[in-house]
Amino acid sequence: MKNKKNKFSKKIAGAVERTALKYFKPYTSAVITVGGSGTRMMSENGKTKQFMELDGLPVVARTLLVFDKSPYIDEIVIVSKENEIGLYAKLISQYGLKKIHRIVKGGSTRQESVLNGFKAISEKSDYVAIHDGVRCLITKNNVREVVKNAYAYGCACAATKSVDTVKIADSSAFITSTPDRSLIWNAQTPQVFKSDVYRACAYSAKKEGFTATDDCSLVEHYGFKIKLVDCGRTNVKITTREDLSFAEAIINQRRADGTEELL
Repeated sequence: MKNKKNKFSKKIAGAVERTALKYFKPYTSAVITVGGSGTRMMSENGKTKQFMELDGLPVVARTLLVFDKSPYIDEIVIVSKENEIGLYAKLISQYGLKKIHRIVKGGSTRQESVLNGFKAISEKSDYVAIHDGVRCLITKNNVREVVKNAYAYGCACAATKSVDTVKIADSSAFITSTPDRSLIWNAQTPQVFKSDVYRACAYSAKKEGFTATDDCSLVEHYGFKIKLVDCGRTNVKITTREDLSFAEAIINQRRADGTEELL
């Protein structure tokens, strides 16, 4: 009897969420950045990490499919290396991507690249989700939770709690302090903001010459609070060849658990 009640409750909750998404959800854009040079990781034939295959799919295709399938995302803007822009037409056709709004060229820095992508989102956009294209193990549930927290708080960031003790050091690598580990988080993406908030911060930073380490630090600089959302330790960024092996292991574990989304 209890299981029947739980199933019924989940069914009702699902119906309520679908109705909310249809009639009340803010218009949400995704800016997927894949404009990096990838100098730390490139194949012998010059293929960058975003187009290397992971479990039979190009890394960036895995990322785009998750956002394309998410009911919380209405459009996607891809920020690409100039010489790779033409490759996305094939990806869009091959994998049936339906939400690609525009593909734009990246800038000389990540901050400039994100701004190029942000300029290309629809005028009706209420929220923008900014995501690294090579952070390809993001799940639809991760996207859902970060976006919903942004709706509630204005700004939200995927993250994971630190499992290591962190040391603060001086310029000579001597420890100066040890912060409370329970307060330490490792930032990930997506990082989601009200579009008006991000617009104001990005253009203010450009005018003032302020350079941020990520989109959250850009918005933090202007006094906005950002809610951290625990997305676990598997939302990894592909930076080295070892990361590909780690990502394959995660996919295999998800497949064994029956939780792999892109089967």
